[in-house]
Amino acid sequence: MNEGKTIGRLEVTELFRLLPHRYPFLLIDRIEKIDGDNSAVGIKNVTVNEPHFTGHFPGEPIMPGVLIVEAMAQTAGAISAKAHSEGEGKLVYFMTIDECRFRKPVVPGDRLELHVRKTKQRGSIFKFDCHAEVDGQKVAEAKIGAMMVDPEEAPK
Repeated sequence: MNEGKTIGRLEVTELFRLLPHRYPFLLIDRIEKIDGDNSAVGIKNVTVNEPHFTGHFPGEPIMPGVLIVEAMAQTAGAISAKAHSEGEGKLVYFMTIDECRFRKPVVPGDRLELHVRKTKQRGSIFKFDCHAEVDGQKVAEAKIGAMMVDPEEAPK
């Protein structure tokens, strides 16, 4: 693993530079406790006015599990892009999801913490152990794989 340097946090404006995602699909508000591309904690403030809550589920809003996994992947992708070439001209593709589990619903008003820790890197391929917490309780977990590429190498 890379010897990381601790960065205070990444605000949403920096996330716009590092990730191609935009509303409504940018699913993290900031990243804190960053140690290079080794680990970090992403933050997602869950609000009732997010578009997925109109249909998931009417009268019982629950954040879709797939979006929690995507938020973990975006956290891992952002720190990888930041640590390698300061994110200039890099794309990070989500490759794998393994051992994914959901433990408790995430609802509007929750502050979702997305904990990511790099477990392996081989060239431009990264593996992360991830879990999400609300109020210190684990709500989801997954092992995520990603690949970093230059845009001109991206599949068309």
